[in-house]
Formats: sequence, C-alpha cells, structure tokens
Amino acid sequence: MSNTQTLDRTTAGAIVLLTRLARSVYRHVDEDALGMKYKEYVMLSVIGEFEGTTQSQLGKVMGIDANMVVLLLNALEERDFAVRERDREDRRRHIVKITPAGRKAVVRAERALEAVTDDALSGLDSDERAQLRTLLAKALGDGQFAASVTG
Repeated sequence: MSNTQTLDRTTAGAIVLLTRLARSVYRHVDEDALGMKYKEYVMLSVIGEFEGTTQSQLGKVMGIDANMVVLLLNALEERDFAVRERDREDRRRHIVKITPAGRKAVVRAERALEAVTDDALSGLDSDERAQLRTLLAKALGDGQFAASVTG
C-alpha cells in the first residue's frame, strides 16, 4: 500500500474486518490491568453468558481444543473464578459455572478493557458503538450461532 492510499475504504468482508479488529484489541490488552490473561477473560465471559455449559461446548464455542480448555479452566478454578461440577445426568461430563468471584473479575476486566475499546472504536461515535454492539449481538443470535456450533 502506498503512502498516498488511505485506509478509509476496504474491500475486505465483515468477518475479515472483525478478525482484524479482534487481533488489534488482543495486541493492546494490558493483562496486568485485566487481572488475568485475555484468553482466560474471554472464556470466563463465555462461561458467564452460557451458565451451565460443558467443557466440550466451551471448546467448540471458543474454537480451541480440549487440552486448552482444561488449561484455561484450571487457571480460572485456581483463582476461584469458575468451578467444574459433575453433570448429574451424565457423570462423564463436567458442567462449568462462573463463581461470584468470577463475576466480579469479569466486571473489573471489562472496566480495564474500556480504554482499549475506546482506542479500537475511536472512529465511531457513541450511537455507532451502540449500534455495532447491537448488530454483533444480533449476528450471534444471542447464542444461537454458538449453540449450533456446539450441537
């Protein structure tokens, strides 16, 4: 790209743009301020959103393998942010739940992400940011897409 070319226009699709934005945010997150690793935060957020999910479902929703799920859950459990319990209907499975300490940690982490979010979305006004969030939530179908992946 030449110096005279601007980044105002792109031919990239929405998913490519979302991926680029997500990667940019990931690079700029201060994990010390976050209070945990960014991947742990993402998993904890998913656990909070899909209360009572299984380890297998977490792996599918997050797009990570079973070993990584276990490593992240171990870290979250060590800090009392999440807990695994045996599924009463299928003792082979674990149900994962967020703890009260985990909910507080998510709130703290979200506050720490505000500055990164402000930087990442600096080209949008507050109405556009609200619209973006609404559209992303709608695209995810309030978990329907994730549920279809885990099915």
